Amino acid sequence: MSAAARAAAIQIIARKTPVAAETRAQNVPQMFGVNVFGAEQMRARLPEAAFKALRSCIDHGTELDPGLADQVANAMKEWAVERGATHFTHWFQPMTGSTAEKHDSFASLENGRLIMEFSGKALVKGEPDASSFPSGGLRATFEARGYTAWDPTSPAFIRETKNGATLCVPTAFCSWTGEALDEKTPLLRSAEALNREAVRLLRLLGDDRVAYVFPTLGCEQEYFLIDRDLYVLRPDLLATGRTLFGAKPPKGQELEDHYFGSIAPRVLAYMQEVEFELWKLGVPVKTRHNEVAPSQYEVAPIFERSTIAVDHNMLCMEVLKHTAQRHGFQCLLHEKPYAGINGSGKHNNWSMSTDTGENLLEPGRSPAENMRFMVMLAAIMRAVDLHADLLRVTIAHAGNDHRLGANEAPPAILSIYLGEQLVEIIQALVAGTGRGSERKKDTMRLGVSVLPSLPRDATDRNRTSPFAFTGNKFEFRAVGSSQATAKPNTVLNTIVADSLAFLAREIERLKGAKGLEAAVNEVVVDLFRKHQRILFDGNGYSAEWHAEAERRGLPNLRNAVDAIGTFCAPKNIELFERFGVLSAKEAESRMNIMFEAYSKAIAIEGQSALSLARTMILPAAQKWQLTVAQSVGAAKQAGIDVKAQERRLKDLAGRTEGLVAAIDDLANVFEHAEQHSGSPQEHAKTYRDKVVPSMVRLREVADALETLVDDSLWPLPKYREILFLQ
Repeated sequence: MSAAARAAAIQIIARKTPVAAETRAQNVPQMFGVNVFGAEQMRARLPEAAFKALRSCIDHGTELDPGLADQVANAMKEWAVERGATHFTHWFQPMTGSTAEKHDSFASLENGRLIMEFSGKALVKGEPDASSFPSGGLRATFEARGYTAWDPTSPAFIRETKNGATLCVPTAFCSWTGEALDEKTPLLRSAEALNREAVRLLRLLGDDRVAYVFPTLGCEQEYFLIDRDLYVLRPDLLATGRTLFGAKPPKGQELEDHYFGSIAPRVLAYMQEVEFELWKLGVPVKTRHNEVAPSQYEVAPIFERSTIAVDHNMLCMEVLKHTAQRHGFQCLLHEKPYAGINGSGKHNNWSMSTDTGENLLEPGRSPAENMRFMVMLAAIMRAVDLHADLLRVTIAHAGNDHRLGANEAPPAILSIYLGEQLVEIIQALVAGTGRGSERKKDTMRLGVSVLPSLPRDATDRNRTSPFAFTGNKFEFRAVGSSQATAKPNTVLNTIVADSLAFLAREIERLKGAKGLEAAVNEVVVDLFRKHQRILFDGNGYSAEWHAEAERRGLPNLRNAVDAIGTFCAPKNIELFERFGVLSAKEAESRMNIMFEAYSKAIAIEGQSALSLARTMILPAAQKWQLTVAQSVGAAKQAGIDVKAQERRLKDLAGRTEGLVAAIDDLANVFEHAEQHSGSPQEHAKTYRDKVVPSMVRLREVADALETLVDDSLWPLPKYREILFLQ
């Protein structure tokens, strides 16, 4: 790689035009879900009894009769073959943060003749080699057996390429001994726990219509695009997903001209193809726009059931990455690919809905709805306050450490934003003063006048809040852009289920003596009083808030390693086991995997930084230093005053020596970290405390040299190019 290659890439990019779209139907409703074995296909291809049983399983979580598997598998195969599929795969989410698949053809031999078949047995259970997936100590590496189990609640779909199509069957993934080896299984368990406790509480509140409650989710996905001709010239991006070196460009995001700006033609062509591909897969994407940073963008869907939305977000990330290459781009999902400008998140918009079509976080217009809303609000406040550490763990990884707490993303301190109107109501309830001075009384009856008729957006937004109420849902803004969303939603479902169970127990305890409304009032107001410390409507970036949070006793887990270390606290293990979401063994394995993933990510970054500094940056600096020294010598011989040039040479020489010293320092601390033989947590601490600071020092010296070395010698594409050449 050379400066000449960089210059050639720039010239190529300057001549690029948008990729022409393939001819496709423009009727989006007809296109939507054509590659999904959804309700329409099920109804058309299955016997009525089989269809009803499958829909009951999907909609209400009822157990599916294994005897129906052959009927479903045959119908699914016929549909897939008609659409050009030759293979099927069990598509699952191991604890790698991505998806996995092993393809098998439908082909089978019968009397020497090739036929296409797909049995119920093949649909329900697969057997991939599990030895190379992370297990965090659940199993020895020589124990290879694992099972994928069909998840009928998430529809099968077809992934198309120009060379064929594959039927993808969403599945769970477990070990031979039954432990969950994936992220989907705990999510499904947590959704069942939430349903169980929410229905129980609604019954207490007098709602006999609701039979099923499910969490809903909408993930706003942020991402960066870089021209691929520049991407391949950045070994750090290739290896780690972020730039390990790069001086601040003359222009970044200071003018705020990119946010919601006109979308560049090449980018728009890419976005349109992404949308078409996702619509065909049944992913209800709705919004596209420029984000704050140069070359940063966002796509957002309509809300749907969280167990499906999690799958759809994984598909969204895959489609974003695959489609980018066809358009000459590389899609970057790292939380902080570029230093000094905004990083990317994935706003996790969460709520609860009923089988009767109601959103349990809709404030409502009637007294009964008001009571229900305030009960749900109290449950969530309690959940976030008591389990802020668990929520923090779900967003803890090496990539997010670059983003959380910076002036672009929520702080690492978990707090809730409700907006002025709801906070006033809660404060009045706690004080027993009604909603204002004109209505003084000892208590406010939750079922009558606690909440006025609220418009959907009764509050302003607070972009600094990690957990904000936004009209009829909570937005968990701290989730990282590269993350699988199963983990944060598993924890969110579980901690809310815990609070719903607590509310139900307390109301049951009091209602016999006090009546329902008084019991609800007492329990809810008591929870508001105990947990109002979690509410904060101000600037989460400010130093004052950090001091205030400490006074309130709110945890501030500033980095991933500290956060991950709380995952297996006794209270958390007890919570997971009580609701059947994770066993102690499964929880410990996940903690170990998170520590190992952190260490591996930093190790890859450290090795990449050393390689780039030694083989690309140092040679360029030394070559330029030699050129400057020769220039000074020639000027001296000609009798020219060279004092200014000598000062420049001295500065350059000092910085080059500093680069050598920083390289040696990183090599030494990296060697120490590699030889560390302690626990996964101690290993991660070594990388955090030794390798990361050494990498930062190396970058500081290298980035300073970038501003001094002749532009024609610098081997890496610069920020001014990778951020603005599209």
